[in-house]
Amino acid sequence: MASNEALHRRRMEAVPRGLSTATAVFADRALNCEMWDVEGRRYIDFAAGIGVLAVGHRHPRVMAAVESQLARFTHTSFQVMPYEPYVELAERLCGLAPFRGEAQTVLFTTGAEAVENAIKIARLATGRSGVIAFTGAFHGRTALTATLTGKMVPYKKGLGAQQPNVFHVPYPAESSGISVAESLRALEFLFAADIGAEQVAAIIIEPIQGEGGFHVAPPAFLRQLRDVCDRHGILLVADEVQSGFGRTGKMFAIEHSGVAPDLVTVAKSLAGGFPLSGVIGRTEVMDAVDPGGLGGTYAGSPVACAAALAVLEVIQEERLIERADAIGRTIRSRLQAWAARDDLVPIARIRGYGAMIGFDLLKGRQDRSPDGEAAKAVCRRALDHGLVVLTCGPVGETIRLLTPLTAPDAIVDEGLDLLEAALGKAL
Repeated sequence: MASNEALHRRRMEAVPRGLSTATAVFADRALNCEMWDVEGRRYIDFAAGIGVLAVGHRHPRVMAAVESQLARFTHTSFQVMPYEPYVELAERLCGLAPFRGEAQTVLFTTGAEAVENAIKIARLATGRSGVIAFTGAFHGRTALTATLTGKMVPYKKGLGAQQPNVFHVPYPAESSGISVAESLRALEFLFAADIGAEQVAAIIIEPIQGEGGFHVAPPAFLRQLRDVCDRHGILLVADEVQSGFGRTGKMFAIEHSGVAPDLVTVAKSLAGGFPLSGVIGRTEVMDAVDPGGLGGTYAGSPVACAAALAVLEVIQEERLIERADAIGRTIRSRLQAWAARDDLVPIARIRGYGAMIGFDLLKGRQDRSPDGEAAKAVCRRALDHGLVVLTCGPVGETIRLLTPLTAPDAIVDEGLDLLEAALGKAL
């Protein structure tokens, strides 16, 4: 069997550097919240495939559902010959929609695809072209979703002009010093200077930013955004690609605010590691698109639909929404204790809901500026100890914790012990 080093050399020759990887460790097998590399070394997984594996690696219910579907058929294209798993999953997702009234769901393959189609639907439903997103947002790497993404490096650097009629306002966050009032004022300035509110089709927001630093949108801000949208006939799109499906202690993160969006984009933990995404929306909005205007050859794969139906059953039957809160309490307690210690790298701004927790590394206890290099060093040391964690944030200063919700207490504690050791040794 090849070594990590040999595989890394092959990867560097065959795969372009634009596709970066967080580690040079190559997976061989995984189960629940543990992974083993090609050299047989064990790792605890606090990344969950960038928030994909809420039900862990290879959950037995998911694997059984996939094997059953594989024995029947793997592909017909829903646009040619439809199939029941797609319809059943759409029904289930409509029933989970974080808004009242009739709902419809359309399925795709990737999160970026879901976002692209949510914007398409919003534009057709309103007859308008403008879209407003936020600084620090991450919505994808395609032409439109990279434009929506509120971070220049590495997603837009060197690309020149972006897609038209997309605008950004500051996301309210403690670390950036932007208040709710300042963000709303910037939105009003945008309406006055660059695009009239009556020209805006949608405002898209992550209730908890992912790549942007795990910043939580204040409920008061989301409520006022909802009011702005209602006053001006703008559709509110909640991007729940990373925060959905129990991760935050609610099925969808926006439910913490009590605000009802018009469209919701979903992906990641929906299908337990199988590529699947979707848009859930109000029926009157979704039906604005003419037949043929939505779809994709692989969109709503029957295998991925079978996996997703099993995932939803596992979330309910194993009470993973409640489990997210329990894991989150454990993580927060440990982080708060670490923040008071002088023998660890300085940390601050612990934030998030449920088991979607982030914290910042600082340059010092007096110098409170963010330290991306320290965060990278901590992640490297954690990997050396056998723990996989990821960074995010404007300069990579935030360590984000995305444990599988199926992780037992003993392994959560073990992983946190490894993270504590990494914070100490990075001094």
